[in-house]
Amino acid sequence: MHFQLPDDVQQMQRTLRRFMDERILPRNNDFERIAATGRFPLEIVEPLKAEARAAGLWNMFLPGLREDEPGTRMSNMQYAPLAEIIGRLHWASEVFNSNAPDTGNMELLHLWASPEQKQRWLVPLLDGTIRSCFAMTEPDVASSDATNIATTIRRDGGDYVINGRKWFTTGALHPNCKLCIVMGVTDDDPSAAKHRRHSMVLVPMDAPGLKIVRNVPIMHHHAPEGHCEVTFTDVRVPVENLLGEENAGFALAQARLGPGRVHHCMRTIGQCELAMELMCDRALTRRAFGKNLSDFANVQDWIAYSRVEIDQARLYVLQAAWKMDTYGNKSSHIDVSAIKLVAAQLQTRVLDRAMQVFGAMGVTPDTPLSFLWSWGRAMRFFDGPDEVHLRTIARTELAAAKEKLGSTAAYYRTA
Repeated sequence: MHFQLPDDVQQMQRTLRRFMDERILPRNNDFERIAATGRFPLEIVEPLKAEARAAGLWNMFLPGLREDEPGTRMSNMQYAPLAEIIGRLHWASEVFNSNAPDTGNMELLHLWASPEQKQRWLVPLLDGTIRSCFAMTEPDVASSDATNIATTIRRDGGDYVINGRKWFTTGALHPNCKLCIVMGVTDDDPSAAKHRRHSMVLVPMDAPGLKIVRNVPIMHHHAPEGHCEVTFTDVRVPVENLLGEENAGFALAQARLGPGRVHHCMRTIGQCELAMELMCDRALTRRAFGKNLSDFANVQDWIAYSRVEIDQARLYVLQAAWKMDTYGNKSSHIDVSAIKLVAAQLQTRVLDRAMQVFGAMGVTPDTPLSFLWSWGRAMRFFDGPDEVHLRTIARTELAAAKEKLGSTAAYYRTA
């Protein structure tokens, strides 16, 4: 693994940092003020999108981007440090057309969509003229085991009929959201292989029977784009809206998750770096008991632990991105589970320390710390809870140990 990025990628980092500092950060207060009313601030985001595209900072997340498609093709390894810079502001990713869940949805459509589906949905998504959402998680089953997904997708002549209830469908309330990718059961035969029962279908947001029930708050934060509960009641779409093959939904879901987790984790690291900067500034300027907070050993320990943990996590994520680029997404599935586990726990630790240094101010909206802490806590659930990733990693280690069981015998001492 080589750590030195090409000169053109380093230049892209400098350009992106400057764009964030000069164009996006000055609009942050306006964005937050409008978003607090429950309305998505299109009037702020849309002009910035046009500027970002003109600056060549567009669709950088998609390694498979073709020359005739808008954007800058970059590998996962090249894009990862850019995602870290973007992550410092939670809403900035949409400015570069690199926000979840659209990145994963575009990747799905790029890999599996028919020519007609690409023309209708992928082209405007790549252009940033529409948004999309992804409906997988359900409130009525333990979605950490995705084989529990109960939403039904029944074939009825030339249509599929969808019935079910989803939640945490991110982006469903965005004013430009036009497409929902829905995962549900297409084979209800109980004897069918559990990972060959589900499919994905493309559902227009204005389809009759699709209803947004509510915007589910995360730790009392209401995202203006929505983390929505959505119901599907006899929603009909033509069979041509099937994405990929019938009963291949799990294979599609796995293809979607790998790069997206790299993006999530690097944005998390960017947020942790921001928390570090805020924590250090506060420690150097806040006085208590006749000293700056930076003079207290426990505060110094928090800063030191945060530095080494952030750098460790970054290296792990870059290794996963490098493996994906070098050997393919499937080869790195354990690394992808590991970085998701590491990054989510990192965020809550670092943000908790920063909040403690800030004292009561740290739990108010006067700094971004409490919001970023709550997002880190939520991250320990989405894209799979910690426990699922721990089990995946442990099973791999135990399987490898089982193959060479007894090889450690020589290390035991004998009488």
